Amino acid sequence: MKLYFVPGACSLAANIALREAGVPFDLAKVDLTTRKVEDGSDFQAVNPKGYVPALRLDSGEILTENAALLQYIGDRNPAAKLLPASGTDRYRVLEWVSFINSELHKGFSPLFAPHSNDGAKTYSRGNLTNRLGWLNGALGSKKHLTGEPFTVADAYAFVVLNWTGHVGIDIDQWPNLKRFQGTVGARPHVLAALKAEGLIQ
Repeated sequence: MKLYFVPGACSLAANIALREAGVPFDLAKVDLTTRKVEDGSDFQAVNPKGYVPALRLDSGEILTENAALLQYIGDRNPAAKLLPASGTDRYRVLEWVSFINSELHKGFSPLFAPHSNDGAKTYSRGNLTNRLGWLNGALGSKKHLTGEPFTVADAYAFVVLNWTGHVGIDIDQWPNLKRFQGTVGARPHVLAALKAEGLIQ
């Protein structure tokens, strides 16, 4: 398998999940400005939507959309417990993935977009502050979003929480989220993913 990524983007969640699942894969860095992969090939030919993540499966098929990739990766190695089997626990994890995807991930988009006006950015900051405050309370004293074990939802939440520092949102105001960020960030596979993307030494 090959994961197409941009350092620190949401594709980092799939990078982490693949490592946690023990699934062998290669990384291919993408420049979204030029739409080129680091080997010079055309990323648009991989994913015509033009964004990461994209995962080339061993069959040659391309799978896109973070929520789909995380579920696929979780199912590749059930023993890793990244995504429970069918039943309530599975849907709780997917509920978290959906929340992170729609309420947090997309909430950051106007703050990263150069064409966003001040009104859109102000609205996004207010909305994210409300959502992050709710998440801080929902997490409470739990180690992970569903308690135990670490799941694909935790990988995704970690990545999105890392974006707060890039847009001037102080995560220290939410101590549970700050603790979660530190706990997940210390996991060996998370550190390996961060190093592989050049985000830490």
